[in-house]
Amino acid sequence: MSMKNLSLLTDLYELTMMQGYFRAKDANKTVVFDMFFRSNPFGGAYAICAGLAQLIEYIENLRFTPEDVDYLRTTGLFADDFLEYLLGFRFSGDIYAIPEGTVVFPREPLVKVIGPIMEAQLVETALLNLINHQSLIATKASRVVYAAKGDGVMEFGLRRAQGPDAGIYGARAAVIGGCVGTSNVLCGQLFGVPVKGTHAHSWIMSFPDELTAFRTYARLYPGACILLVDTYDTLQSGVPNAIKVFKEMKEAGTPLTYFGIRLDSGDLAYLSKRAKEMLDEAGFPDAVISASNDLDEYLIESLKRQGATINSWGVGTNLITSKDCPSFGGVYKLAAIQETDGTFTPKIKVSENAEKITNPGNKNIFRIYRKDVGKIIADLIALEDEEIETGKSLLLFDPIETWKKTHLAPNSFTVRPLFVPVFKGGQCVYTSPTVMELRETCKKELATLWEESLRFVNPHNVHVDLTRKLWNLRKELLDRYHFEET
Repeated sequence: MSMKNLSLLTDLYELTMMQGYFRAKDANKTVVFDMFFRSNPFGGAYAICAGLAQLIEYIENLRFTPEDVDYLRTTGLFADDFLEYLLGFRFSGDIYAIPEGTVVFPREPLVKVIGPIMEAQLVETALLNLINHQSLIATKASRVVYAAKGDGVMEFGLRRAQGPDAGIYGARAAVIGGCVGTSNVLCGQLFGVPVKGTHAHSWIMSFPDELTAFRTYARLYPGACILLVDTYDTLQSGVPNAIKVFKEMKEAGTPLTYFGIRLDSGDLAYLSKRAKEMLDEAGFPDAVISASNDLDEYLIESLKRQGATINSWGVGTNLITSKDCPSFGGVYKLAAIQETDGTFTPKIKVSENAEKITNPGNKNIFRIYRKDVGKIIADLIALEDEEIETGKSLLLFDPIETWKKTHLAPNSFTVRPLFVPVFKGGQCVYTSPTVMELRETCKKELATLWEESLRFVNPHNVHVDLTRKLWNLRKELLDRYHFEET
């Protein structure tokens, strides 16, 4: 399923604004737009960015077909000369982005678009759609994987996803976030991720008895023999019959490379502990005990506390739908306009809601790490011409509660610029890693967070600060706005 031409995957007002800029020929200036989010999902302290590969594909295929233009003509909103312009439309701007799998925080740009305003305006809706969805699911997956404490987590949510795209790209994001694989075969084909699964209750019910069903499945798939044991009675029937099959396989000389049971209902803590006792007593201490049944990070964490012996988790509905937080909340805001002399005039959106006031100007983001442990101290948003030197002391301060300050001594920290160039002059200059490579990136990224930022209740938020130069610019624009209004 290739993401070909999605040019009309946009809100109508993007196109009507484009026509307005087209009409005012001198209005199609080069601009800077920032895509960012305002608050962490799930009440957490971080997010995982994802979806960049699909954004690249969207931009590379962004063009209006004659059929697209014919449809737009039927709306009665667009003039012929503008529609003719759309037939030759290609994106010609620059895009910078934080790579997929990176830990990110509120208010810092995940994507920066620099280009003629008609082009930068058009891509807003699709960009937000692609980045918001996958970032949300990748973040949710990372939390579920954290709760599992090293156990494998499978994404099992396709049948409950909100449509095919949500199922396919949600599964992709879930693997980036740390899942070991997915039940979604098409996702496996498209993105080279492992696909896994067992069998349904209907398999058991279609045979004369449970034991026959288990034996048949074991003959078919001896190298991946995970038996669903709760169709009738988990402890009285399911587990004993599974053990009988495992003994028969062992006696026949069949290697028990990957085998075990799956629980899909009941008291998972109690059942898993009792099943573990039965499997151990029968001589199968290495048997996998997997579980499904409306799991999320909170239930997995609770089951761990209760001593559940589950070591493989299939997480479906609550992961693929992000049930407790259905929206990532990313936005796309104008930050600067380029003048004829090449300089950028910063722009700011003012609001009575403090969290909706934007950071002006053409910006970069730097990540500051404590040198001795490699953990994140803060992210620092700077203007495009600023550099951060590790050989000099660095003052960090809260941009709102400015009296909160941190002094970093020279050479006590390291600095990493987060943006990478993705498009230059309309040409892609970035090669997306594979999904499994992005999974490893995400794992390493999460290891740079302090443990206090990973907990689910009252996590410690990572600071996102502004350089003094950017803070002064923001204050100057806010003061000017209020002065002019007064």
